[in-house]
Formats: sequence, structure tokens, C-alpha cells
Amino acid sequence: MAFKSVLVSALATLSYASPLLHLRSNNDTTFVFTNSNGLNFTQMNTTLPNVTIFATGGTIAGSGSSSTATTGYTAGAVGVLSLIDAVPGMLDVANVAGVQVANVGSEDVTSDILISMSKKINRLVCDDPTMAGAVVTHGTDTLEETAFFLDATINCGKPVIIVGAMRPSTAISADGPFNLLEAVTVASSPKAKNRGAMVVMNDRIASAYYVTKTNANTMDTFKAIEMGYLGEMISNTPFFFYPPVKPTGKVPFDISNVTEIPRVDILFSYEDMHNDTLYNAVDSGAKGIVIAGAGAGGVTTSFNYAIEDVINRFDIPIVQSMRTVSGEVPLSDVSSDTATRIASGYLNPQKSRILLGLLLAKGRNVTQIADVFALGTNA
Repeated sequence: MAFKSVLVSALATLSYASPLLHLRSNNDTTFVFTNSNGLNFTQMNTTLPNVTIFATGGTIAGSGSSSTATTGYTAGAVGVLSLIDAVPGMLDVANVAGVQVANVGSEDVTSDILISMSKKINRLVCDDPTMAGAVVTHGTDTLEETAFFLDATINCGKPVIIVGAMRPSTAISADGPFNLLEAVTVASSPKAKNRGAMVVMNDRIASAYYVTKTNANTMDTFKAIEMGYLGEMISNTPFFFYPPVKPTGKVPFDISNVTEIPRVDILFSYEDMHNDTLYNAVDSGAKGIVIAGAGAGGVTTSFNYAIEDVINRFDIPIVQSMRTVSGEVPLSDVSSDTATRIASGYLNPQKSRILLGLLLAKGRNVTQIADVFALGTNA
């Protein structure tokens, strides 16, 4: 057994130190190497790490009517091989394979797509010792939700980088190509290991657990306002501000046996909020509900009574989050002696929805769900 371990280690070392095998020439997209999982590479230089790009569409793969069109474009018009061809410099960083998971605007990314993609990354990247990391190209509108899902369900320590663009590929000064190059660079870096999933855009490296889209239009939109960035890119070189660390409250999930995520609805809090929206969600089949509350999870007095009624009568977990772009909903602001109330802590409504859906998929009850959310909240 010891000899076998030494042999495997030696072979792994040779796989990274052995000489050049197949180099891509000119702009040839012919596949010159296929690995044991069927992933196709247009070059295989064994002195470089291997990275797989999982493409889902979005603005980074978008096409507009003119070079100045940054709105009204078609998302997901460009395939993964075209994305790779557009950034030949990435082949100086890594050997890259592409997997087309979907090609849609991010609003059309479903839980089925997320489950399938997570399982693919676990199988094709995590379980393959020759793979350094993964990159996921994605539309920006729901990018943080996918990033949070992958952060929770891929726990092998290899970097998973989610990347997008705010300008379509046809625009002047499109940000997608350089974002993609930086994403592949971070996915290839040994310094990126054991940091969970990360979002790399606009020269910034952010934790998928915390980052959120803060502006509908500008390129510097993804930020973790209170928590800060993990690092930055300078001349396509990653610099991390801190050693690897797990965010407070993060819970890993094994979804190898999960086939679907139960329905979780988000309801927005506002003045004169109507209780029937809550009961309509229950009647429509929601198995969990997240409230985007005013301030630190606030709702009207009448709606507050309706929350307790739904929890106690239907045994449905309700998480109170915030409609503000940052901040915390502490447990003390929503706790009750008559119902099991759940505070989102620092998770915004969209990330609370992902976490609640995963917990329901794993069969957790209201009390168990409350205990998990409590890990990331103050008293």
C-alpha cells in the first residue's frame, strides 16, 4: 500500500514536470488531447495546470447590435469554444477545456442547472487529480446565487471561480475577455486553494459567500461591502490579502443524492404590506419562504402575525432577511416565544433562498434549519 502511494505521487509529479505533449498552433480549434473524462483540450502542455470552463451564457457570451450597445443585447449568443478562442493568452496560463452547461441569460438559470453543474464540477474537477480548478462563466444578474450554491456544494478545496461581464462580447472595451483570463489565472493558482468558490471580475477577487451585485450597470458592481475583497489582480497576477479561511456560518453540502431543490419564494417587504402574498405563496406550493425585510428584517405588525401563523400551522420555515444591499438581521430582532423564527444574519434574500432550499433538499426541519442560520447571526 505504501509503495502504491509513492508510485501515485511520483506519477502525479511527472504529469506536471514532463515535457510538452501537444501545442495548439495558430487559431486551430482542433482538439489535440482528450482526458479520461472525455474533456477535450486544444493544447496539452504538461508544464501548465489544467482548468475546465463551465459555460452557462450571460453577458460574457452576449452579442449586441453595435459596438456601443451595452443594453438590449442578446445574452448567451456565444459558445464556450468561441470564448476560449477570443482569449488566446489564457493558453499561456493553463490547458483549458470547455463544457457548455447552458447558454441562457442568468435569470433563466434553474435549480436543475445548478445541481447538474455542481455534480459535473465535483466529478470532472474535484475527482480528477490532474485538474487544478474550475471556471464558471455566468450572467451577472443572478451570478451571486450560483456562486453561493457552488460554494456550498463543492468542497474539495480546488478553486471554483465564477466570472461574468457587464458588457457584451461585441462592445468596445468589452470586459469579458480580461475577466475570463483573470478567472483562469486564479483557478490555476495554488494560492487559491481552500478558499471556497470565488467571484473574479474587474481585477477583484471576492468570496462567493459574501459578494453581491451592487449596481445594475457599472463594471465595478460586485462587492462585499462590509467584509471586503479576498484579494486583487495586478498584471494578471493574483494577490490575496489573507490566508484561506472559512466564512462564519458556512455549512458544506453533499448533493450527490439530491435530484431537486424544493420551491422557496422571496417576498419583498414594503409599507402597507398585504398578508395574502404570504398565504398565496404557501397555496402555490412554496416549501420555504424568505422575507426581504425593511431594515433588519422588518415587516408590518399584521404581516408579523401572519408569519407566526404560517410557521405554526403549516410547519414552513420562514427566513427574515433584509432588502438593503448590506447589513445583518440578528436573531434578537426576529425571535419569538410562540414560533421558531429564523434570522438570515449577513445573508441577503437571494443567498438565504439558496441556503434554505439546500437545507430543505436535505430533509431538515424548521428547528434544524433555524440552527444552521443561527451559526451566521449575532444574538
